[in-house]
This record gives sequence, C-alpha cells and structure tokens, in this order.
Amino acid sequence: MGKKKGNKAAASTDDFLQTLEDFTSKENWDKFFTLRGNDDSFEWYAEWPQLHDSLLPLLQDSSSSSSDSLQILVPGCGNSRLTEHLYDAGFRDITNVDFSKVVISDMLRRNIRTRPELRWRVMDITKMQLADESFDTVLDKGALDALMEPEVGTKLGNQYLSEAKRVLKPGGKFICLTLAESHVLALLFSRFRFGWKMNVHSIAQKRSKLKTYMVVAEKENSVLLHEITSAFELVSLGRNDSQGSGMREAVESENKIRRDCNNGSDLLYSHEDLKLGIKGDLAELTEGRRIKFTLGGQGSNFSYRAVLLDAQKQTEPFVYHCGVFLVPKTRAHEWLFCSEEGQWQVVESSQAARLIMVFLDSSHSGATMEDIQNDLSPMVTQLAPRNDDEARIPYMMASDGIKKRDTVHEVTSPMTGKVVVEDVVYESAPSNLEDLSTSSDLAFRRLVFKRTEGLIQSEALLVEDGEILEQSQKEKTKNVSQSKRKGNKKQNQEPSRPLMRVSHDCLASSYHTGIISGFTLVSSYLKKAESCGTMVKTVVIGLGAGLLPMFLHGCLPFFSIEAVELDPVMLSVGKDYFGFTQNDRLKVHIADGIKFIRDITNSEASSEESSNIGSNGDSTTHNTQGGICPDILIIDVDSADSSGGLTCPASDFIEETFLLSVKQALPQHGLFIVNLVTRSQSVKDMVVSRMKKVFDHLFGLQLEEEDDVNVVLFGLCSESVISENDIPESAIILEGLLKCQRLETKQSIIDATKKLKCWK
Repeated sequence: MGKKKGNKAAASTDDFLQTLEDFTSKENWDKFFTLRGNDDSFEWYAEWPQLHDSLLPLLQDSSSSSSDSLQILVPGCGNSRLTEHLYDAGFRDITNVDFSKVVISDMLRRNIRTRPELRWRVMDITKMQLADESFDTVLDKGALDALMEPEVGTKLGNQYLSEAKRVLKPGGKFICLTLAESHVLALLFSRFRFGWKMNVHSIAQKRSKLKTYMVVAEKENSVLLHEITSAFELVSLGRNDSQGSGMREAVESENKIRRDCNNGSDLLYSHEDLKLGIKGDLAELTEGRRIKFTLGGQGSNFSYRAVLLDAQKQTEPFVYHCGVFLVPKTRAHEWLFCSEEGQWQVVESSQAARLIMVFLDSSHSGATMEDIQNDLSPMVTQLAPRNDDEARIPYMMASDGIKKRDTVHEVTSPMTGKVVVEDVVYESAPSNLEDLSTSSDLAFRRLVFKRTEGLIQSEALLVEDGEILEQSQKEKTKNVSQSKRKGNKKQNQEPSRPLMRVSHDCLASSYHTGIISGFTLVSSYLKKAESCGTMVKTVVIGLGAGLLPMFLHGCLPFFSIEAVELDPVMLSVGKDYFGFTQNDRLKVHIADGIKFIRDITNSEASSEESSNIGSNGDSTTHNTQGGICPDILIIDVDSADSSGGLTCPASDFIEETFLLSVKQALPQHGLFIVNLVTRSQSVKDMVVSRMKKVFDHLFGLQLEEEDDVNVVLFGLCSESVISENDIPESAIILEGLLKCQRLETKQSIIDATKKLKCWK
C-alpha cells in the first residue's frame, strides 16, 4: 500500500490508478485488485531484493523462538509478494489481513497449495479482531502511509497504531516501511515514545527516485523514553533531496522533544502514555499535579485536548471526588481556561479533588453534549482516582460567553447549508477589542454556518449609525408635528432603540488582524506602489460576509480588491446584513477559487509577463477571463468537512499542485497568505512542509500563545526577503500606509507584526 504510483507501461495503468483517488476507500481497493487480477502483484515501495538484507536480521532477532514459530502480522497486505518471500525464507506463522475481500480471496487461491500455512483474513486494520499481545512482529509495508490521507487527517492512523501496539507482545517489533512524509513521521514518532526503542533504516532503491525508510519500534516492559537512533548517518541526509532532509528534520525535532522531556520539560502526553504510569499512579491523588494530554483514539468518536488537575490542597472538603469540566471553543483561549493560574481557579470553584478539563473545538461542532459525554465517559472513568464510594462523575461546562443573542436572519444555501446571521453581546469584551469597551456592552454581528457551528465565519462590531439615526429623528419630529396639528395626544411613547450598522474600520476577528500584519513582509513594495500611484492587486478567495475586503478597501486606498466566492448566497448576505458594497476598486466573482487561480496561471499573458513597477511608476497587470494576476493572494475559506482535522482551508487549497499554481500566478514581489485552522499537529506539519517546499520563504504568525489551532502562513516568491530583525522597520512603513479611522485598530495590526516568525 501507499501513495507511490506504479511505473508500468501497460495501457491500463491509468485505469488502475484512477481507482485509488482515496487510499482509505474499501470500494476503491476492491476495484483496483479486481482490475489487476490475482497473478499481477503490485509492489508498493521497495521490493524483496532491496528489503531482505535489512529485514531478515530484524525478524531473526525478534524472538528467542525459531523463525518458523515467529508470529508475524502483515496489516494491509494487498497482493504484495512480501509474505510469500518471508514464507519461503522460513517464516511460516504469518497472518495477513486486508479489508478488501477481493484481494484476500485472490491471495488465498494463489497460495493455498504452495504455502498452505499462511493465514488470510478480511479485516479492517483500524479495528482488528485479534487478541492482545499475540504477535512478535507487525510488518507494515505502506499501510500507515495509505491511512494518512490529508482529507482524512490522523484519525485512522491513530486507530491503526493503537491496534498495532495492542497486538504486539513485550519485546515485539513494529516494522514500518514508509516514504517518510512529515505528517506521517509526526504521528509515528509521537505514538511510540514511552516504553519503545526506535531505529530508522534506509532501503536502497534501484528503479525509483523515492527512498523507502524502515522505522522499527521495539516494545519494552519499561516506560523509559529513548532517543531515536539510525542505522546510517543522519547528517548525510538532505544534501541533495528533500525527502532525506524531511527525515533528518523529523528525527532531530523528535529527539529534541525527548531530550527536553527527560530533562524535566513538560510534554503533551497521550492517554496511552498516562495509563503506562508516565506521570505516576493516577489512581492516587497528588496535590498540585497538572498534566496536559490528549484523549481519544481507539473506540472513541472524537479526539480532545485535556488537562488533568489534582487540587492544590487535598485537605479541603470536596463535593466531588472527580469531575469533568467542558470548555467550549468560543472560550478556550480566555485567560481563565488557557492559563495555569486560571485553571487552578476553576479547580477551586468546581469543588472537585480532581478536575479533568476538556477543551472542545470545531471538530465537535456537530455533536450534542450527550454525544460528547457518552464518548468521554469510558476514558474519564479510567482517569478517575480510586474512590470507595463509586460516586458518579459530574460534567460541568463553561457557558459560551454570550450574554445576549438575537437571530437576525436564517437562510439555507444549496452549497453551504443553513446560514445564520446573529447579533451577540459577550459577557466580557474580546481581548483584541478591550480598548473599545465602555460602560455600555459591545454588540457584534456574526455569520455562522450550521455545518461548523463552533467556527465563526465572520464577525463585525456594531456601532450606532449616525446618518440613519439623524434621518430617523427628523422623520420622527415631522410626524410629531403632524400629530399635534391633528390634535393627537398619544402619551408615553417608548424610546426607540438606536439604529446599528456594521463597522468596517474595526477588525473584530483577530486572524484578520494577523493577515494584514503580514503585509509588513512586502511593505517596501507597497510603499513604492503608493508613491507611484500604482494599484496593488489583491485577491481574496472566500468572501464570507465581506468584512476583510471592505476593511482593505477603506484602509488601503491604493488596493484594488477582487473577492472570489463560490456561493452566491454569501454575496447576498454580505450586502443585506453586513453593509458590503462593490465599486471600481472592490469586485466579487462568483466562481470556484481553485479554477480562478489556475485560469490566471494558464493564461498566456501571465506566464510570459510579470508585474513590475518600473522607474516611471507603471505597473503591468495581466487580466484573464476569471480574474487578475495578483500582487497579494489571500485564502480565507472553511472546509465543508473538518472531520479530517483541517477546519480551514479546504484541503484542495493546500495541495502541492495548487500551491505551485499560486507561485506561478504571483510576481516576484508577491505574497501568498493562508488562514490555517487545525487541531492536528501532523496536519499542520504537512501544510507547513508543503509550503516550505513550494515557496522561497515562509513566515508564520501564531495568533495567541496558547492557540495551537489558528496560524496564519505567509509564502513569499522572492529569493531575497526581509529578516526578522527587519520587521520592526518594515512595520513602521506599513503603519504609515494604513489609513485607519480607529487608531486602536492600526495599533493592533502593528502589535501583531511582533509575532511574525520566519519558518524558512
């Protein structure tokens, strides 16, 4: 299995490969194996001549048993001949599993006479019906790689690795043949930390430019944390190939984590790590114990980020022996919940001897609280301290932080589903708008999609509309005068509520502030463009309610903005409820964002000419039917399906082919911006790795110190770029270009530039 495509000349090869658009689909694999037939093996990665010298010594050393009694499991076996070669080499006790009934039937027929002791079973490798600690070796040839599709995220990979660890005997080995993509290594290394020895081998390849790596994890009875070793010189990797460089960086990064942990630094543990006793006996309460960890995996519908806290004073009388406190996404980054000091305050107020604080995110948006509690219950029970009373574990929850909520409009879009416009007043002002707080509560208008209810698509500050209010007062005075002339004596009229409008000179969303702060990276070009009277062409993929384009239009008058939106309902909602308007500097295209950019790339004009400001201040811009050749391209779209761990953007926008189209569409001074929202570290690593590969330089901005979800990425096309030391001076240039009516808004943008970090 895996993602490396075959290189056969047969005319039907394309037909085979077309069936494998989704490597996690059973139906696709059934079709693939049916087309190939039972005698046509398809080898993913290295073949037996390249494998046996490295693999056989590992198997022979796996157990004190002889080779014919060594129990080997081959998950996702496919129709590879690997098992047959092992059998012929003397390893007879081999169990092969695959979820494709077609391939298992074919392999059974192929080997029933010549290799009768081989076992073939139809089985999902993420849910294997196999006994605990029943195998000496689990031999994976591309199975993990195949499960780690970007659209799926880490869920299937996590479930599979839990199963592999479960069925291995103490002293057994998990041997994983992989192409070593960064997101695969990030998961693999993190799941085999405590109680495992890990070693990396390189497999020689004769017919492919891609290298195959063999990662070996040996199960120990201890909970020691070892550094990863290698059977070759890591230093030599990456000099001439990105694949080797990725492996070296992944090993060095993981070993640093392991060294830091052994030296006393804290780590985000897994539930499995805690069950091993890494942080002591959890059955006992320990004053002031605080552990950050992740929950979920095998048997769970969701994954969670959590903190276990044992009360700092165990002498206090407690109402609860153990409690669970759920924190909604909208409040996860408040000081009370994200800081250690704040969390201890929550523990004290909960009156629980042990509190397990669980943070909800956008991946839980479609679930009810009953779903969440049912999912968490078995895991929480394992984490509860010993208690003779067997009292129930209560679930507590922070409110969503909203004091008042009014639904302004609801509409169902054929593309997006149910769309809600609502006005809200928060219990406390958002941290980025605290300077605006007065004695009266701030009101905000929000755009929310029911498909991802935990994710606010657009948010704007509401302010009193002076012009409308003045017209209303004049009309009211006129009506009162007419009533007096007619003799009407209506008394005690209720005072009218102030008329409100969306403020387009204030950034209510902190990630919008982060996006604009990144203009610092090209501020010298922006200054030159303004001085020359040249329009800076900016494309925003994803209109939302139109707040970002409207802000750019108002505060950067030398910007020409094109917004691209797939759903026409969004344009109507923006116009009717968020004050969005178009003019000669701000236009909307109802189009597919991917196709829009590729149309630019494919246009003959944009491939042969570039956008340059000459000595006379002229700028050449290449027009296409679908759009313009932009100086700045911003991706600000959500994913229709965030179950794979990617909430923003949709996975198509971070595919390498699209990123290459973007780079080709941008001029040398161009800036590419992506708003990335993901809870999965491996998904984040994957996106960052791809952008590093495509763009000459990459900067990142983490919105808040405790926010591991929302990151804004900035790709630059020029070989020369400002360094982090130059950012303060460049920020001053940007500050001079911003024509913001609210000084606090400008200041928040400049403050955000201090968080810009160079990642490549």
